[in-house]
Amino acid sequence: MATSGIDYLPNGSDDKKIQGVFVDEENNFGPRRSDSVASVRIVHDDTHRKLKSRHIQLIGIGGTIGTALYVQIGRGLMNGGPASLFLAFSLWCTVILAVTFARSSTFHKCPNTEDELTSASGIAEMVTFLPISSPFIRFAGRFVDDAFGVAAGWNFFVFEAALVPFEIVACNVIINFWSNAVPVGAIIAIVIVLYGVINLMAVKWYGETEFWAAVGKVLLIIGLLIFTFISMLGGNPEKDRYGFRYWKNPGSFAQLYYTGDLGRFLGFLQCLIQASFTIAGPDYVSMAAGETENPRKVMPRAYNAVFYRLTTFFVLGSLAVGINVPYNDPELKAAFADGKPGAAASPYVVAMNRLRIEVLPHIVNAGVLASAFSAGNSYVYCASRSLFGLALEGKAPKVLTKCTKQGVPYLCVAVVLAISLLSFLQLGENSAVVLSWFVSLVTASQLINFSVMCYTFLCFYKACKVQGLDRNTLPYKGILQPYAAYYALTATFIMTFVGGYTVFLPGYWDVPNFLFSYMMVFLFPVIFLGWKFVKKTKTVKAHEADLITDLAEIEEYHRNYVPTPETNWFNKALDKLFG
Repeated sequence: MATSGIDYLPNGSDDKKIQGVFVDEENNFGPRRSDSVASVRIVHDDTHRKLKSRHIQLIGIGGTIGTALYVQIGRGLMNGGPASLFLAFSLWCTVILAVTFARSSTFHKCPNTEDELTSASGIAEMVTFLPISSPFIRFAGRFVDDAFGVAAGWNFFVFEAALVPFEIVACNVIINFWSNAVPVGAIIAIVIVLYGVINLMAVKWYGETEFWAAVGKVLLIIGLLIFTFISMLGGNPEKDRYGFRYWKNPGSFAQLYYTGDLGRFLGFLQCLIQASFTIAGPDYVSMAAGETENPRKVMPRAYNAVFYRLTTFFVLGSLAVGINVPYNDPELKAAFADGKPGAAASPYVVAMNRLRIEVLPHIVNAGVLASAFSAGNSYVYCASRSLFGLALEGKAPKVLTKCTKQGVPYLCVAVVLAISLLSFLQLGENSAVVLSWFVSLVTASQLINFSVMCYTFLCFYKACKVQGLDRNTLPYKGILQPYAAYYALTATFIMTFVGGYTVFLPGYWDVPNFLFSYMMVFLFPVIFLGWKFVKKTKTVKAHEADLITDLAEIEEYHRNYVPTPETNWFNKALDKLFG
């Protein structure tokens, strides 16, 4: 495995002028691109690589699990029934796997390590090659078009920033499960302050916070799966061995909006939309690439864990929900219709109440609260880093690149926290209404984001081929490419437009729902065309794509990287267990 930046030049040549790539007299690597294409200016990245392997592993879990998996999933059950929910979640997991990961029998050694790791595909292949800050946002500008990178970056920022007030509102709703004595405004303010404190500390403390929160999430979902298994076999106070009873009565498929096959199909489609919101992809792991220790060793491990994370949490989770509760359960319907607080709307809590289990609902609610808080914390981090990445390339105000001595882009964090003040909308509207608005907004943005990742990878794939860069020499190479990327691109692009289809059904038109469902669908091309017109950018041709910038610095980092021995026995044990 080559360890010098020059060895990654196309065709393995050390020629200083090769197909759109140049190395100047001071050995500075860069793309041979025209000034009209390079419409942005790179600013120095002052973030620090302080996140360890166990932090990245658990951030990958923490960022994907929020209230949607425990509570909002019940709405999908009501809309489509247990079979539709299970099939939709299983199908969408294959899309996320295509975006992220594919197993391979081919192994590649990482520089400066003795480990051999399975390869990753899609976004993972690009990020392990160039583990930089806000990678897939900046790759979109490098490999597609600078204007495309701008639109992608701002879309991802809106996506992450909108999720912050979503989880803050969810925290307030969850706390009300126990008592509404604390004013809504006070809870919102406290959560925002806590997010600010955590995210303004050194990044390693953010990593520690997310690590422990993610451990709690894992224990909660595993506990709920164990509860489902024991309870369905009769291990409950009622001695009710219900098994798959609710798949037979009231049935496996619910009818939505219409009767017959059309109603069952729309129920499945609604579950698929729910899955596209609930199941997160590789973006949370990717956003931490620029602040990860030894990223070419650490990042692939986190990507490889996606398969187990998806199957354990989302596929089995969707199956468990359909086992525990019938889709026509009166308590479940009333919980969503009346906007009942916290875990009261969770299918698991509904099942516990039916079986007269008294203590577990409070434990579940505490776990759901920790999940919501942790997810919001992850979104503050990702949103601030995406804004930082935009600022690094001149696509956002340069002042946002300022960092603290600990390497935290504090102005970016402040902007995200300012946007989180939207959570105070709950003071004037029903919390369920506010949550549905944010769900619609972020679902469309997330699907656009996945489409961007897939299309960017296809351009990267073509650039490697045209420039003679053998993908077998990359740190990690995926299989099933480019077919997996085409599959994921098709699925995510179609679902982007399907997400808000209900507003077009007779009698279901709603202006706020329409705007939140399709705002980013209209805004993305506006940003793209606006930047392209103002900056006069050009589509990046395959032979001009920048495969070199930042590569020399990354290679140098890996050559000189020396692991810092952990002296604390407890942290050493955690690194061994989760790293």
